[in-house]
Amino acid sequence: MSPSPLTGAALIADEAKRLTDQPGVYRMMGDEGEVLYVGKAKSLKKRVIQYAQGRFHTNRIANMVALTRSMEFVTTKTETEALLLESNLIKQLKPRFNVLLRDDKSFPEIVIRRNHRAPQIRKHRGAHTIPGDYFGPFASTWAVNRTVNSLQKAFLLRSCSDSVFESRTRPCMLHQIKRCSAPCVDLISPPEYDALVEEAHDFLRGKSRAVMKRLADEMHRLAEDMEFERAARLRDRIRALSSVSLEQSINPSSTEEADVFALHEEGGQACVQVFFFRAGQNWGNKAYFPRVAGALDVEDGADELAAHLEAFIGQFYDAQPIPRLILVSHELPSKDLLCEAFAIKAGRRVDMMKPQRGEKCELVKHAMTNAREALGRKMAETGAQAKLLDGVCDVFGLESRPERIEVYDNSHIMGTNAVG
Repeated sequence: MSPSPLTGAALIADEAKRLTDQPGVYRMMGDEGEVLYVGKAKSLKKRVIQYAQGRFHTNRIANMVALTRSMEFVTTKTETEALLLESNLIKQLKPRFNVLLRDDKSFPEIVIRRNHRAPQIRKHRGAHTIPGDYFGPFASTWAVNRTVNSLQKAFLLRSCSDSVFESRTRPCMLHQIKRCSAPCVDLISPPEYDALVEEAHDFLRGKSRAVMKRLADEMHRLAEDMEFERAARLRDRIRALSSVSLEQSINPSSTEEADVFALHEEGGQACVQVFFFRAGQNWGNKAYFPRVAGALDVEDGADELAAHLEAFIGQFYDAQPIPRLILVSHELPSKDLLCEAFAIKAGRRVDMMKPQRGEKCELVKHAMTNAREALGRKMAETGAQAKLLDGVCDVFGLESRPERIEVYDNSHIMGTNAVG
């Protein structure tokens, strides 16, 4: 009679015997070969044996170990390579016990195209395949649309496609409502249009005060010269720029380019608030509710909340532009490793810090407040839905809450000829 195959901790201990101290990535699989968990390690042997020894196990990790039926390993040259591979595998395989980023869509940006004699301003999402200068990310489509509209009013840059531009014989409606300078029909000279493009660049790069001062000085000069119509047009442009600045409130004076991450957990649920600061301006925020019900690659008693946040950030920048500075609410256990990996992807230095005082600390506190409030709203909404489903159970005599409710529209003609 053949011996029963090893499972759980016994299987893991057996696998650890054949491992080396090289860095790498390990995968734990269940009964049907499904991936339960993907983790990285500085030393595969030391990390994997911890699961067999039961060190620092929570109930969730113990459950994961008990469900493990096989393991696979990939050795890497460096720990940084292991981190990058882990992030890729988590995104591809979506393991049950990993912290998962549920919404990994890219964020919208603003691009000013440079491959045309009259550069175009437009919203963009995805890879930087269009030649031009990119500004972002913005937290939502609404935010980027509002900003583009205000910038059109302020700098009168075209937003039409090249084919429309080349086919115009007279100004379009956007020129009539003072949102385009009509370079398509030469109502503005190329040097004058280029000057507007440079002003837009300066504003998006954080030089908003200098741009508005130049416009204000020019407006006063025109008013003194009795050129009131031109002065009024400049006044309208200044108002448009002011509206952008007001929408991007909480603009830090000492932070040019940074993303701010704050994590709050309560009742087995989590919220990560991400704020985007570019060119010294707040370009919005987004709340994420990652799945955190699984095990974690937490070594030597590292803070579990910090490990949750680290796993989230590692996946977040898989498809997002990486800023020069990342501010976090918790001291991450592998901060230096993350910075090294991000520097490789970005092609420049990336810093990460948990600020203790000053303006940057206030930014993190503000993000934490928003994370706590967003999770509270989410939990209240979930509780209300649960109560509603309990009512459905009572009405229809169901043993448990329905997981899916299907509704079909039964078409009919005045109560006859019903078609389902």
